[in-house]
Amino acid sequence: MFLNPGHKNLQVYTISRQLMKVCYRITLQLPPEEKFNLVQQIRRAALSVKLNINEGASGRSAAEPKRFWEISCGSVIEIDAAAEAMVDLDYLSKDALNELRSLLNSCFALLTKMVERT
Repeated sequence: MFLNPGHKNLQVYTISRQLMKVCYRITLQLPPEEKFNLVQQIRRAALSVKLNINEGASGRSAAEPKRFWEISCGSVIEIDAAAEAMVDLDYLSKDALNELRSLLNSCFALLTKMVERT
């Protein structure tokens, strides 16, 4: 927020910010008993996507960016699995997750391209 590194201009960074906001919003709809389970897991994974994109963009060696972006990909996959669990447990409908689905697919595709290019 205070620094102005170049990664903030990347489309994947913008999408990761949207993904984080949607994840936080969706977790507000979960039942109270999930406060220390799904809620925290989803929020940590969503924040991990964004933070690892930042870390990767500031990598000092050629291998560092790729590793951080791979971690971001893993966190996207984790959110996807948690979304499936929310549907399986009848916490949210598939329709309620449309925005999340779109952001997950976009973020994963962009991160995959970034990993492949490094």
